[in-house]
Amino acid sequence: MLVQGLHRLEYRGYDSAGVAIVKNDGALNVCKAKGKVLNLEEKAASADVEGFLGIAHTRWATHGEPNDVNAHPQVSESGKIALVHNGTIENYAVLKKALVQHGRQFKSETDTEVLVQLIEYVQESNGCCLYEAVKEALAQVEGAYAIAVVEQGAPDTLIAARKASPLVIGIGEGETFIASDATPIVGYTDKVVYLKDNEIATIKQGGKVEIESLLDGKASKLDIKKLKMSVEQLEKGGYETFMLKEIFEQPETLTDCIRGRITDDCRKIILSGVIENKERFVHANRIVIVACGTSWHAALIGKHVIQEMCNISVEVEYASEFRYGCPYITKDDVVIAISQSGETADTLAAIQLARSKGAFVYGICNVVGASIPRNTDSGTYIHVGPEIGVASTKAFTGQVTVLTLLALCVGQMRGTVEEATVERIARELKKVPTYIKEVLGLADTIKDLSKIYTYARNFLYLGRGYNYPTALEGALKLKEISYIHAEGYPAAEMKHGPIALVDSEMPTVVIAPTDSLYDKIISNVRQVKARGGKVVAIITKGNETMKDIADHCLEVPDVPECLTPLVVSVPLQLLAYYIAINKDRNVDQPRNLAKSVTVE
Repeated sequence: MLVQGLHRLEYRGYDSAGVAIVKNDGALNVCKAKGKVLNLEEKAASADVEGFLGIAHTRWATHGEPNDVNAHPQVSESGKIALVHNGTIENYAVLKKALVQHGRQFKSETDTEVLVQLIEYVQESNGCCLYEAVKEALAQVEGAYAIAVVEQGAPDTLIAARKASPLVIGIGEGETFIASDATPIVGYTDKVVYLKDNEIATIKQGGKVEIESLLDGKASKLDIKKLKMSVEQLEKGGYETFMLKEIFEQPETLTDCIRGRITDDCRKIILSGVIENKERFVHANRIVIVACGTSWHAALIGKHVIQEMCNISVEVEYASEFRYGCPYITKDDVVIAISQSGETADTLAAIQLARSKGAFVYGICNVVGASIPRNTDSGTYIHVGPEIGVASTKAFTGQVTVLTLLALCVGQMRGTVEEATVERIARELKKVPTYIKEVLGLADTIKDLSKIYTYARNFLYLGRGYNYPTALEGALKLKEISYIHAEGYPAAEMKHGPIALVDSEMPTVVIAPTDSLYDKIISNVRQVKARGGKVVAIITKGNETMKDIADHCLEVPDVPECLTPLVVSVPLQLLAYYIAINKDRNVDQPRNLAKSVTVE
């Protein structure tokens, strides 16, 4: 059961894995292995892992290299206490120094071992129970954590706590589960409790759960939510990889994303989170969007469409820079936070900063019940289903879709967009799932094309207007899963430096739909070709001009300019995917990456 849960969580980290079981006689057995969960599974096949209480972890290294010693669970010096931990203990060095001075000896390089050693030291010094020791130890900790702790001789008790790192409790029939997210729980129960920041839970055999605040010791009521997720959503469904499945799911996921949000006559956009807060959007001084990675690229597209439809200034910030950049935020600003997981540490910190300055904070998230929707004033779910592949695909198109709907909705409320424009774009947006299905028909063509460019060492991606961010996203996908260096640039900026890199060995991917900047990008492509560059162009169907210039053309349906990122991003995803597969990369678990970045 634990190993199956780790397989479902492996997208969050896969440097090493381990399990600790408290047997019915109270013995504590630990088994750990470097590398994938499969390695642990093989090692545990010959180990004694019988019991009714266990904790397990698949690690994404922050302190100490991936190896068996640094793998979780980490155990105390006596070997009596075991702990698994997501997050980062920021003051671990100070705590470790103090513990060493008190005679404690350490085996690993991890911050997690410092915490479990501290818990045991407190327990021995104060003569208290495990629960009180965990509470006291956490009071001395600075940083982020979601932890689970078990103790030798206590086969009926599990302690869990969280601060700035997600933790969910599954309430079953006579059994209880905790996990970093809901995916390992699906199939066992659909009843979950999302532990809040600075809460600690005691879980007893038989399903008894008690939660209290680490700040004031007050008991918390069990707020049980119904989980809407199926086992089928978490499986590959006949595809070789989760990433390929998620690319091909996009017609269905975008249908789910749009459903109920555009009226039948396409004249009105219904986003309840926006409509219920009409005054904040109508009278906003400006909009600031904070995000990281792929979500930041979606935000750049959102900036373009919101400014066009709403006649309001929009700024886009990396959440990691926003939180440390002394941002000027007022109570008249709307801050939009975007995150697939809803658990991105930098984005959560940016939200807290924005709220402290009185801004109205709006969340765009995929995971129901995650930290971002629970810490924002309002928001919208993208409803694209669980995204398991580390490199985001369907979440990106879902985010762009929601931002487009938001722009149209706010534009209607502000009176800055003509009704005919809303109807035209909304009608075409409803057709986008069909258009993407058509684009997916290019998969075999792109698979063949990928063989030509598999062994290129560098790529240049060019786009303009709405599709400059799409170029950034295309380059990121290639980097993430194939490990080929790639740069995304506004096409016009190419001659301000990157053109120096262009030669016959550096392919250029050009996003060139027939839009308001088409003639400009044609000129940019000619400049690349004049220097011997190879060009792969993504063009609007029926565009004959580019076919005479580029080496390869991939045709996509003709859509309104603001919707072009949705159809052109799919060929970019497929190109990156097949190049990575040709290079025998693990596209679902690319090296050094984790799906949810829940630490700084």
